[in-house]
Amino acid sequence: MTKNQQSSTSRQLQDGLKAVPLEDVASVTISNVDKKTKPGEIPVRLCNYTDVYYNQFIRFEMDFMDATATEREIAKCALFKGDVVITKDSEKVDDIGVPAYISENVDDLVCGYHLVILRPDPKKIDGMYLFYALNAREAEHQFHARANGVTRFGLRKADIGTVTVPLPPLPEQRRIAHILGTLDDKIELNRRMNETLEEMARAVFKDWFVDFGPVWAKIDGREPYLPDNIWQLFPDRMVESELGLVPEGWEVKRLGNCYNLTMGQSPPGNTYNERGEGISFFQGRTDFGFRYPANRRYCTAPTRFAEPDDTLVSVRAPVGDINMAWEKCCIGRGLAALRHKSGSRTFTYYSALAIQDRFRDYEHTGTVFGSINKNQFEALDVIEPSPETVDVFHRQLGPIDDEIRSTNIDSRNLSSQRDTLLPSVFSYSVPKS
Repeated sequence: MTKNQQSSTSRQLQDGLKAVPLEDVASVTISNVDKKTKPGEIPVRLCNYTDVYYNQFIRFEMDFMDATATEREIAKCALFKGDVVITKDSEKVDDIGVPAYISENVDDLVCGYHLVILRPDPKKIDGMYLFYALNAREAEHQFHARANGVTRFGLRKADIGTVTVPLPPLPEQRRIAHILGTLDDKIELNRRMNETLEEMARAVFKDWFVDFGPVWAKIDGREPYLPDNIWQLFPDRMVESELGLVPEGWEVKRLGNCYNLTMGQSPPGNTYNERGEGISFFQGRTDFGFRYPANRRYCTAPTRFAEPDDTLVSVRAPVGDINMAWEKCCIGRGLAALRHKSGSRTFTYYSALAIQDRFRDYEHTGTVFGSINKNQFEALDVIEPSPETVDVFHRQLGPIDDEIRSTNIDSRNLSSQRDTLLPSVFSYSVPKS
């Protein structure tokens, strides 16, 4: 079937609904806005490939790149609420056609290079409905089949327009989008709650173990602001050390003396898969999500392990990103597993976050890309508090980690419900071209 035939002919689905080409219900715009900042151009915020690839919904609070664009580029590629953006180019076919929905208007937001803007015709298709339709496997398969290339793959504008989606009446589209959107809204609420809980715990860690707030308060003669049993654990004097002033009785040690460290090692080739066979396997930073890894593969011949609740640190570019092991898993050469010798998952995780910048000092070392090796990792100087202080921190803040994990379980269940609904709602036979 030719492109013109596809554009002019509606295909009937098995249930009587029509399947229509994207070009019949949305405009297709390929962005040519690069990341460069050029004199004389207009400052903009750039929605990049990674913003789309790692986020289902584009929101105003995201950390967009600062760039510049011409008036013509802004007129062509500005993003608005209701738009859908998809990835256009990648080294892997599976990364082609990944959609994100612009859920809020963001001032000066422009679509970046290697992306495509799909702007729905509001008289024909709802933007959020279109987003969910493009998440269905039928749409994914069509994008993958249309990708051209050998070592790098891409989509042509004409081919994007021929991808078909089911088109029920608008009221039904909105109802479907509302049901699926309600699940995603709850997942997003959980994410924000977990971020708030983590920020609270990080603030306590910073006060106790970075700023030494209770110690300075005692030195200054201020009133206690912690329960007496905790307040008494902190000394009332600071002493000089290799890292500057530290509380009396606390020590500066090499990280390897205070933490157990396991450097990852990639398993033999052809032993990891996407089919769920073997143990969970994580290779590096690209597998990370909020708090726990999100992009999961499996390995039938694991070599190095992280135990449940170990802190995971990326040791190859980008160096220093932090996650926590959900379960016992195999870790590849891009990761290390860390656990304080007290056994506290909570103290380990927040102490790793506190020295994240120290890890990132190794971002530009190595022959090809940044990396930190085991000797460098274990040689880092860290402040080791008294065992009693570590223990009370774990007992006071550990319940926050329990709550974050519980909320994460809820989000995983909601995601499973959404992913179960998608194929039942959007399943249809794709016409052969």
